[in-house]
Amino acid sequence: MTEQSGAKWHDEPTDYAQIGKLPRTEAASANDIAPPAGVIGSLNITAAAADPELLDLPWHIALEDWPAANLAALPRGISRHIVRFAHLAGSVIAIKETSEHVARHEYHMLRKLARMDVPCVEPVAVITGRTTVDGRPLNPVLVTRHLKFSMPYRALFSQMLRRDTLTRLIDAQALLLVRLHLIGFYWGDVSLSNTLFRRDAGAFAAYLVDAETGELYPDLSVGQREYDLEIARVNIAGELMDLLEGGLIEEKVDPVATSELIMDSYRRLWAELTEKESFELGERWRVGARIRRLNELGFDVEEYAIKTTADGSTIQLQPKVVDAGHHQRRLLRLTGLDAQENQARRLLNDMDSFRADNNPDMDEEISAHTWVSQIFEPIVRSIPRDLAGKLEPAEVVHEVLEHRWYMSQKQDSHIPLAEAVQSYLDTILRHRRDEAAIMLNPDTAMLKILEAETEESRYNEDEYPDSDD
Repeated sequence: MTEQSGAKWHDEPTDYAQIGKLPRTEAASANDIAPPAGVIGSLNITAAAADPELLDLPWHIALEDWPAANLAALPRGISRHIVRFAHLAGSVIAIKETSEHVARHEYHMLRKLARMDVPCVEPVAVITGRTTVDGRPLNPVLVTRHLKFSMPYRALFSQMLRRDTLTRLIDAQALLLVRLHLIGFYWGDVSLSNTLFRRDAGAFAAYLVDAETGELYPDLSVGQREYDLEIARVNIAGELMDLLEGGLIEEKVDPVATSELIMDSYRRLWAELTEKESFELGERWRVGARIRRLNELGFDVEEYAIKTTADGSTIQLQPKVVDAGHHQRRLLRLTGLDAQENQARRLLNDMDSFRADNNPDMDEEISAHTWVSQIFEPIVRSIPRDLAGKLEPAEVVHEVLEHRWYMSQKQDSHIPLAEAVQSYLDTILRHRRDEAAIMLNPDTAMLKILEAETEESRYNEDEYPDSDD
């Protein structure tokens, strides 16, 4: 699919005069999948890649009435629209009923964000022309790919949301908002409910899941960023009040004060990434220190500008281009492993320690592959098949390494890897609920939770404390 000026239904919007906007008059897409005549009527499926299995789903039935055989039992967040999860060719998709214009706008926004490496759900298709068997029109739908191992914020914890954990959720939300603003994306409806979270080495990684109010600009003004931030503060305060009413967070948590944490977290990140810094000529080491701080935040500095003042006594430093995923890219380059940013940082730390302890003179790439074969792969292979859906492999390896460290501290001795793995499997992983995409056989209690709009899922707390608590 090529981009051309003057966005049409079959072209993604590129003209900044209509950022993300598509004309409300409808036209056919070049990638529409035309079903056989007389089978599904005038159904049209607009997708980046043809997926014929979509035609097998019961689009002639209102989404809220879909048969259980087509649905996947997954926790849903709160939404103004009807949303359902369905099985599709071995994967899971999320289906949202909405208007055609909104569906197409969000579809194109998500495609553009994905190409810019922003953490968001993957758009699959827009489906229009839905009618019942007797010809009654049904709402169009937007189809997205379910993000494996992700959950809405309400489904992350079982009984009580701890303040420290809540703070990490808000920090993840702030980082996502900063990343969006850096590329010129105005969200317009920032909230925990419009975000999915994946565990990331004791922290969380946030993914945008709802872009229907979003707009993409060359740059955002201070007013646009501040308004997005205010929306986030107000929405999060309301969500926390709801959690407090339901007994899901500690009573000592002040929803309003806690929601304002996103303001502080966002502004600290934004300042570190964008503000100018002045220092004396003799303090040139601060250039490297600034870059290291950015790397620790997970950002690369692809370009920076250094400008001396008129009297030549000071230097002004300002990063020009910053890109998230520093540790992810290094891990991928060295090992081929794809992980979340904090997971990558944790694995890289262990990899560097492994190299220093075993052969500090060995080439970095050779040492990295040795670490994969002697540490990472043995841990992953040791996970029994019935436990493989509990957590994604990178998170399991991180937790095993943390568990081994706690065991060594407690016993004041070196713990062999095999012993640490077996202890972790027996005492921690076996007692977790699955975070994989599909729960094929949920019990009665789980079904009741999944059907609730305000408490869709429960999740066991960690058996050992987080290192940053």
